[in-house]
Amino acid sequence: MDLPLIARIRQTPTIPALPHLTAQTLRCWRESPTWQRIQPGQRIAVGVGSRGIANLFLLTQATIQAIRERGAEPFLIGAMGSHGGATAEGQREVLASYGLTEERLGVPIVTEMDVDVVGQNAWGEPCYFDRNAMRADGLVLIARVKPHTDFHGQFESGLIKMLVIGLGKRDGASQHHRFGVRGLRDMIPETGKVLIERTPFLGGLAVLENAQEETAHLEVLDRETVWQREPELLEHSRNIMGRLPFEQIDTLIVGEVGKNYSGSGMDPNVIGRYLIETAADMEPASPKITRIVALELSPESHGNGVGIGLADLTTDRFLASIDSAITRMNVLTARCLWRSKLPFGYPTDREAIEVALDTCWQPDLAKVKLAIVPSTLEVAEMAITAPLLELARQMPGIEILDELRPMPFDTHGNLMQEQLFPNCVRARRSAGHH
Repeated sequence: MDLPLIARIRQTPTIPALPHLTAQTLRCWRESPTWQRIQPGQRIAVGVGSRGIANLFLLTQATIQAIRERGAEPFLIGAMGSHGGATAEGQREVLASYGLTEERLGVPIVTEMDVDVVGQNAWGEPCYFDRNAMRADGLVLIARVKPHTDFHGQFESGLIKMLVIGLGKRDGASQHHRFGVRGLRDMIPETGKVLIERTPFLGGLAVLENAQEETAHLEVLDRETVWQREPELLEHSRNIMGRLPFEQIDTLIVGEVGKNYSGSGMDPNVIGRYLIETAADMEPASPKITRIVALELSPESHGNGVGIGLADLTTDRFLASIDSAITRMNVLTARCLWRSKLPFGYPTDREAIEVALDTCWQPDLAKVKLAIVPSTLEVAEMAITAPLLELARQMPGIEILDELRPMPFDTHGNLMQEQLFPNCVRARRSAGHH
């Protein structure tokens, strides 16, 4: 089959990236009431999750420096629920994949899964909390605030959810997911109220990213203000996050799927597919995408193939890279089973793309609306076919990077993603940059 030609486009940032990140992070901490709460000689836990937050190493390093400036002793703690296979070693590996190691940061890293019950929420459910964090003199978090992939509510991804699910470890994560969408939407705030009162939580660094996956806003939310301020930041994040600029696409090719890009592997808010059992009302009106092809699982996912079921087609190597035990643990904890049903796999990217084109309900190849993105977190740059290019030319804020040309495949029939998107996470990884 002849494949349609593609051209690359770039969406201009909705909001510019912050310059001088280390200085900005230090300023945020120093100007916050949270920083003043930290006393000399205290052991302060710094909670970090499993998401691939832009500049996470720099943000963590600066936070550690700010704590040391108060004369306190920081240590890093894994705040990622059941991720990393719900084991201490697995969570340590996840942190290391972002460059967060004891050697590089110069602080102890603690990832044990033990929890204490610190109270009961309004649902009559126990409130679980990381034992090591509980025994610290203080706890601060570093979390990206953004729309969640499983539910919409007052608090979605952010500091409150990290406090409840991330530091609830496997027990807290499983408990809230057990109730499905309402457990996430309605019970997380109730547990959060208890944890703010009964744990050493002092506050946290809220991070917002623009459509270019760049750090666009930093703000330290104190334990006294997080309840009012985080929902406001969530709304701001919703307005500046990356989106596909097209309402209808016949075939979307996603270069890499993974936990470092989205808790669901692919962000449902971006692809317009939630696939949550009995929650058809959550499916967004756009974008409408007929076929989604997922080419590879990111190494940062450590075999966690959650979200592969959001794709219609994939490759044999994606399926082979899935660690069943780790994936099963995460999927059963999240209790969203539809999203992890396995699609058909094909030996090469080209074959998977050909099948997608053959089944996307647009038999005229000249009219096929096809788009390629490196991941659902990286939608600022994409490659598109002629029909979408015509639409893009009429849109404000879109730059056409080159003319139509053939899709670049290697001799094995796999898409040369690094050539197509030289600035993407995959390309930076190949070049040896975190």
